[in-house]
Amino acid sequence: MPELPEVEVVRRSIDVPLRGARVLALRLGKPLRWPLGCAPADLAGRVVGPVQRRGKYLWMPLAADGREPGGLLWHLGMSGSLALLGAGPAPPGPHDHLDLVTDRGTLRLHDPRRFGAVVFSRGLDVTPAAALLARLGPEPFDPALTPLALHAALRRRRAAVKSVLLAGDVVVGAGNIYACEALFAAGIHPALRADRISRPRAARLLAALRATLGRALELGGSTLRDFSDAHGAAGAYQAQAAVYGRAGQPCLRCGAAVRRIVQGQRSTFFCPACQKR
Repeated sequence: MPELPEVEVVRRSIDVPLRGARVLALRLGKPLRWPLGCAPADLAGRVVGPVQRRGKYLWMPLAADGREPGGLLWHLGMSGSLALLGAGPAPPGPHDHLDLVTDRGTLRLHDPRRFGAVVFSRGLDVTPAAALLARLGPEPFDPALTPLALHAALRRRRAAVKSVLLAGDVVVGAGNIYACEALFAAGIHPALRADRISRPRAARLLAALRATLGRALELGGSTLRDFSDAHGAAGAYQAQAAVYGRAGQPCLRCGAAVRRIVQGQRSTFFCPACQKR
């Protein structure tokens, strides 16, 4: 699943090329998770504004003189990807479910599992966008997310810290690979109950999460299967993972064997010697 770094990489790859582009048409293929919420023809003539990100969602404002404000909220689901194609692209394939045609090229959503979505909303603060974003926690790089704020949020949760990070209501963006890596960097066992994490450990966890996500952004995210940005560039973070995907291999810090457990139907990788309860 594309996580925060991958979604941010995609945002950067489409923002500048499409900012100011005029929508010519929107073509729909097979139904996605949720309906578009407007007639595709209603989007023609609108102008693309700065693309923003909130958690794993992309918000594309579409301005139009004399019409109500609005935009498209994109989610890539489990296997979705966006490709920015030139004029006259090849006909869509069986897993290409939406083409946003503009005077600067076509933005195509490819999603083999169809868990992604593109929804029209009049704004981020009104339904349906507001409802979809309501439960998202603070962004990991938000200055308002201080170590004390993170500690206070963790104190209210009795679940394992790895599961709390993945839930997205304490902090967004800590997907599976990055939660594993951040917990390793902070020296925290993934099964430790969140409410038992001390203030110093919460501070280390926040610093580790920011460093992990920052490094992933620098490397273009992670390509475990077929992720790429809108121009086809793959990510490289997975090659630097310290524990993720390395079960049975020696820990890069202490040499102990990295272990794998399952939490909430997701694989968790950790070092039993470096990460203490």
